[in-house]
Amino acid sequence: MKYTKLNFMMSVLGIMIYVTDLIVDIWVSIRFFHERQYVFGVLTVSFMLFGTLVVQCFSYSWFKADLKEAGQESHHCFLLLHCLQGGVFTRYWFALKQGYQVAFKYGSKTENFVEKQINDRVTDLSMLRLFETYLEGCPQLALQLYIFLEHGQANFTQYAAIVVSCCAVSWSTVDYQVALRKSLPDKNLFNGPCPKLVYLFYKLFTLLSWMLSVVLLLFLNVKIAFLLLSFLWLLGIFWAFKEQTDFCVSTSMEILYRIVVGFILIFTFFNIKGQNTKCPMSCYYIVRVLVTLGILIVFWFDPRSIFNADYFIPVSITIVLSLLLGIIFLLVYYGTLHPNTSEETKLDEVDGKPAQRDCRMKYFLME
Repeated sequence: MKYTKLNFMMSVLGIMIYVTDLIVDIWVSIRFFHERQYVFGVLTVSFMLFGTLVVQCFSYSWFKADLKEAGQESHHCFLLLHCLQGGVFTRYWFALKQGYQVAFKYGSKTENFVEKQINDRVTDLSMLRLFETYLEGCPQLALQLYIFLEHGQANFTQYAAIVVSCCAVSWSTVDYQVALRKSLPDKNLFNGPCPKLVYLFYKLFTLLSWMLSVVLLLFLNVKIAFLLLSFLWLLGIFWAFKEQTDFCVSTSMEILYRIVVGFILIFTFFNIKGQNTKCPMSCYYIVRVLVTLGILIVFWFDPRSIFNADYFIPVSITIVLSLLLGIIFLLVYYGTLHPNTSEETKLDEVDGKPAQRDCRMKYFLME
């Protein structure tokens, strides 16, 4: 697949969002500590560390695997860069440097293997950004929404954190889906902007509804909310083990991958094995609807005034409308706009034939 100037600009936009998200998170955490809100400050820093440490682990393991495949030895400088949390920046440097040459200098004279190499670099970045978005961005978004509803107002940094988190989630989700389809020859590309927008709205609305529901549950009882999310995380991990995902070369990294997949499934649904998932997806969103409605019903009948009552009715309406719109966009996307191919259908019908390991995406989260 040809790497164009538009693809290069999208990569530049990606690193801009990544850096902005990082700066805002640091800014918010410093403000929390300055205002002596130590619990919120520690949580913000913990979410950041959790996401970035996992991302650095996967990035370094992929560097080692790629160097080994190329017959080269692993350099200690790569390990040092990842220990200093610079793995993603290193990947962006290589991707932008080679992408600029391919898009602006070589043009139509670019060899196919060079095109594949730059597409693979961009694909790796999209996977890492997807990890970080759901490991760090989603918990961060829930925390900022909780603080906003608790105090009834927010300062500029909290508004900025909410907006940037939403942008990061939206960008990484769509960017991942585009990179997925560019990297796999048996998948069609999105046909124009309409499927991308519908897919984005499906993910964004279902995620917004769930985030607000979790925040309401946190107001009701923090322990119950923690137990529910932990239970859903364990269910996701169990499903990943049951499906016997085969994404990583080493056993330890595969276990970490399944743990991360379980965490992502708390917030949104992904096809973790590239097989027919009509039944699991239906069960997932049926449970999501029931749990969301259950939280709203309990909150309606709970006699305690937990936060400003003026916010509850708008929040409840937002939850219901967002969930309804998300389900509608889901049905529209998978019913009419999903870019399936006949080869994909065959794989689904035979429960997924093992693919040749020529691309990490073959074994990554699919849609």
